[in-house]
Amino acid sequence: MKINSAAVLLMAAPLRAQAFSKGLFNRFRNSRIPLAMSTMTENALLQQDSLPKFKSIEPSQLTPAVSDLLEKLEKDFSSFESKISDDGYDPAYDEILPELEKMQFPLGYVWGVAGHLQGVKNGDELRQAYEENQPKVVTAMTQFSQSAALYNALSAIDKAWAKDENADDDFYMMQKKRAVENSLRGMKLGGVGLEGADKERFNEIKLRLAEISTTFSNNVLDATKAFSLDVEDAAAMGDAPSSAKAMWAASYKAAMAAEGKEDVEATPENGPWRITLDAPSYIAAMQHIPDRSIREKIYKGFLTRASEFTKNEDGKEKNNVPLIYEILKLKTERSKLLGFNNPAEMSLASKMAPSVEAVQDLSNLILEKALPTAEKELAEITAYARENGGDEYSEANLEKLMPWDTTFWSERLKESKFQMTEEELRPYFALENVLDGMFGLLERIFNIEVKRADGEAEVWNDDVSFFNVYDKDDGKHIASFYLDPYSRPADKRGGAWMDVCIGKSEAVKRDIPVAYLTCNGSPPVDGKPSLMTFREVETLFHETGHGLQHMLTTATVGDVAGINGVEWDAVELPSQFMENFCYDEKTVYGFAKHYETGEPLPKEMFEKLKEQKTYGAGMMACRQLLFGLLDMELHSNFDPEAAENGGESIFDVHKRIAQKCTPYSMPLDEDRFLCTFNHIFAGGYSAGYYSYKWAEVLSADAFGAFEEVGLENEEAVKETGKKFRDTVLSLGGGVDPMTVFKKFRGREPSPEALLRHNGLA
Repeated sequence: MKINSAAVLLMAAPLRAQAFSKGLFNRFRNSRIPLAMSTMTENALLQQDSLPKFKSIEPSQLTPAVSDLLEKLEKDFSSFESKISDDGYDPAYDEILPELEKMQFPLGYVWGVAGHLQGVKNGDELRQAYEENQPKVVTAMTQFSQSAALYNALSAIDKAWAKDENADDDFYMMQKKRAVENSLRGMKLGGVGLEGADKERFNEIKLRLAEISTTFSNNVLDATKAFSLDVEDAAAMGDAPSSAKAMWAASYKAAMAAEGKEDVEATPENGPWRITLDAPSYIAAMQHIPDRSIREKIYKGFLTRASEFTKNEDGKEKNNVPLIYEILKLKTERSKLLGFNNPAEMSLASKMAPSVEAVQDLSNLILEKALPTAEKELAEITAYARENGGDEYSEANLEKLMPWDTTFWSERLKESKFQMTEEELRPYFALENVLDGMFGLLERIFNIEVKRADGEAEVWNDDVSFFNVYDKDDGKHIASFYLDPYSRPADKRGGAWMDVCIGKSEAVKRDIPVAYLTCNGSPPVDGKPSLMTFREVETLFHETGHGLQHMLTTATVGDVAGINGVEWDAVELPSQFMENFCYDEKTVYGFAKHYETGEPLPKEMFEKLKEQKTYGAGMMACRQLLFGLLDMELHSNFDPEAAENGGESIFDVHKRIAQKCTPYSMPLDEDRFLCTFNHIFAGGYSAGYYSYKWAEVLSADAFGAFEEVGLENEEAVKETGKKFRDTVLSLGGGVDPMTVFKKFRGREPSPEALLRHNGLA
C-alpha cells in the first residue's frame, strides 16, 4: 500500500506502498479550490473546481502550472509571514493553519495529480517535467516548514491551549490540537531550528533525497519493463493454468504488435508465450512452470533488477546500489543535524513505537513463534518435491531446494493437501462479482452504499472505474473513489496502493473526500472477464480498507482528516482488518459465484479456502520480519561510510538479518532485493516497514471484536461495525491511534489474535 504524503510526495511516489498524507505541509494535495486567475484556466491542471481533467491533462502543462502557482504562493506566504511577525500580533488558530491550507492547495492539487500520473501513466515526457519541477516544489515547501514566524505562532497557540482545561472537551478541538502538535513536530523534523551552514546543508540533503528517490523508483519500473522471456516449447509449460498461458500469449502478441508485427499468432495452447516481471506474470511463472531452468532465469531476472547486474540496451545507468548508499549517508547526516543518533530515531519521533528496541521486541516475540513453524513448512515442501519431482530433486542431485523451486513446490503441496488449485478458484472470483460482494459487506457493517458512477469523472485509462459512496441513513453522498484494477507493465508501477485525490477540509470547503485505489491484478484475457486469484481479492479488500479511513472520516480539519496525521505504524490497521473478511462465509458468498454459470462456490471449496489461510504462515511471517528488521538495521546501526571503505555492505547486512529471520533460506550472492525495496528507499516506510506487523497486531485484535460477538450474529456484527466506523474509520488523525483503538476495543491491543489468526499461537 502506498499512501502518498506530501513529505513522501516531495520525494517520489512509493507498495503495498506504500505512503500516507500526514502533518503540516503534507496535506497540500488533499483538495482543491477554484483559481481566480482566468488566464490560467486553459491549462487543465489549473481547472481545480472539480475532479481532475485527466482527458485534457498533458505533461507539457506541468511546468507552467507549477511556475504560476509558485509565484503566487511565494507572494501570499511572504505577506502572511509579515502579518504574523508583527510584535503586537496575537496568533489565533483560524488565522494560521486554515489560511495555510488555502494557500497550499492549488499547488498541492497540481503536484498531487502529477505524482499520481507518475505511478499509473508513466512516460518520458512526464518524467522529465516532474524531475524538472520537483526541486522547485521541495524548496517552496521547505520555506513553510522552516518559517520561524510560523513556528512561533503555532507554539504560542499550543501553549495557550495547554493552559485551557476545556481544550479537550470535544472532537473538533481535539482535531485542532493534534493539527498544531503535528505541525510543530513536523517543522522540527523539517529543520526549523537549524541556522547558517547546518540549515543550508539540511536543505541540500532534502533536495538530493527527493531527486534520488524518484530516480530509484524509475529505475525499478524501467528494469521491470526491460526484462522478458519468450518460451516456445509447450513441454516446458507442462500443466501451467490456461489463464496464465492466455496471459503470456497475449503478452507475446502485444509485444509483437508493438514492433509492427500485427499478424504474429500466439495462442494459450501452443504459444509462443512471453513472461515478464509484472506481478501477475511473474507470480504465475514461479508457481506453475515446471521447467527449473525457466524459473531460475525469471527469478534471477526479478532478483537483480535495477542493480549492477541489470543490462541496459540504451546504455543508461539503472543501478540503484550507489543510490542506496547515498540515500543512507544523506539520511544519517540529516538525522544528526537534527540531534538524532540515526535515521531510525528520527523516523520513530512521529510514530506509535517508542523506540527501536520496542520494534525489535515485538519482532522477536513473533519470530520466536514463526521460525520453528517456517522450518517445518520448508522441510515438508522439500520432502514433497523429492518424492514427486523425480531424479532432478533427489538429494544426490540437489542438496536443497533453491529459491526458484520453493514457490513452485509449495503450490504443488498445497494443491495436494487441499485437493484444490488456484485455477479452480479463479472462475468464482470475477472482478465485478467481487466488487458487488465487497460493497455488500460495506453496506452490512458500515451502513454505506457504493454505486458505480462511470462517466461522472474523467479517467487516465479506459480500465479505470469511478464510484460514489452514500450514507444509508440519509442517502447523502459522502465520498467517491477511482479504481484502477489491472496491471499495465508499459507505464504503471507494480504493487497496490491507495492515494488521496481530494481530502475533507472545512478550510477549503471540501466535504466529499475522493480516493484513488490502485491494484495490479489480472486483466481480462482471451475474451474472459478479469478472473482474480484469491490473493488479488485480498489485495482489493486491503486497499479498500485504506480508502475507507480516508472516505468515512468525520474530521473536518484538513491536517487530520481521514488518513492525514495518522501515525505511520497505525495506518495499516483498517487495510489489514478488511482482509479478514475474505474468510467470512457471508462475505465470500456475496461474491463467489461462477462467472459463466452463476453457481456459488462449492461449500467444500470454501472450507478448504479457510484451511489454507495458515498454510505457509510461518514462512510468510519470517519474510515480513526479515524486511522489517533489515530496514530498521540499515537505518539504526549500519555505517554507510564504513561500507564504502571495505566494511560491512548492505548485502552483508541482508545476509546477517536473514541468518536470524530466515536461516533456512539465505539470500544468494547475487540477491539485489534491496535495489527494488521502494518502500524504504523511494517511499514512506524508511525505518517504518515494521509498521505492517505493528499494525497487524492492531488489525487482528480489532477483527477479534467481530469474532467475539459471532460473525453469524448479524445484529451484533452491525453494531460492532458501527463502532469501528465511529472510531477507527471516523476519527482519522484527529485522535492519537492508541486512544482510537481503546475507544473501539475498550483496552490496549494484544498480539494474541494475530498469533491465533496465523496459526502460531
